[in-house]
Amino acid sequence: MHIDPRLRAHLDSLPPAPPIDQITPDLLRARIAQLIAGLNFPDLPQIPARDTHIPGPAGDIPIRIYRPETFGPAPVIVHFHGGGWVVGSLDTHDPFCRYLSNLARAIIISVDYRLAPEHKFPAAVEDAEAATRWALTHAAELGGNPESVFVSGDSAGGNLAAAVALLLRNQTKLRGQILLFPITDTAPDNYESYTKYAKGCGLERHLMLWYLDQYLASEEQRDDIRAAPIIAEDLRGLPPTLIMTSTYDVLCDEAMCYSARLREAGVDVMHLHFSDMHHNFPVWPLTVAEFPQSYEAREKIAHWIQIASQ
Repeated sequence: MHIDPRLRAHLDSLPPAPPIDQITPDLLRARIAQLIAGLNFPDLPQIPARDTHIPGPAGDIPIRIYRPETFGPAPVIVHFHGGGWVVGSLDTHDPFCRYLSNLARAIIISVDYRLAPEHKFPAAVEDAEAATRWALTHAAELGGNPESVFVSGDSAGGNLAAAVALLLRNQTKLRGQILLFPITDTAPDNYESYTKYAKGCGLERHLMLWYLDQYLASEEQRDDIRAAPIIAEDLRGLPPTLIMTSTYDVLCDEAMCYSARLREAGVDVMHLHFSDMHHNFPVWPLTVAEFPQSYEAREKIAHWIQIASQ
């Protein structure tokens, strides 16, 4: 199957990614803010949400808590936004969190972790772990089920969710991990998708390489399992996992490899693949809302959460 023609037209209508020598964090953040400001979500669920702060390893971490009306304790999802560890915020992922909270009838804690390059690795992982531990401790007082806490993330956020699941697997019990188009490795040259879909599919190879350079403080950190979960020798004991991938994505191959490794380790894996879509299509607000695949993907994520919570 080829890329969805509506998606192809949409991608072609976007301004090109800036050349590598012109990219700056401020430029990308301003570009994302401008694009989001022009979006309209007429069907956006009006889920009650509140902003607050929780203690973190380097000061307070801003979070946004979404709480739908439910009967009894709800699943709790700690979500880490994507954006290459450099861009993204509570606001960029507000639409996705509202959609998912409504569909899954789940409490979502969206985490505004520290961003690179101002805060290099492992700052984001440390914030993600602290937020997850806080959620596990405070789930009940939020109206959630402390036995049904998930970590979730898209793209770089998926990397953080996978890292946290590894860090906590012998210390506390997560109900599941939701890895949406995740970064699982720091060695792009190992994967054909980085070459095959290097340009013209939304997330371009040169930009992903730039993100990695912004995030990591040294070459040695590429071999840290908190940055590259796929290199962990043993993946046994990780919680049930939902992995979502799409063909037209530089990250497709490494996410598929991680899915295979989890299965080999005996982890219960649900792998959802969309053969005609691109990176992060149900999540990132640059994607136009009318794609039926976006609705289908969010519904499947919510259904998996409901089943895994039982």
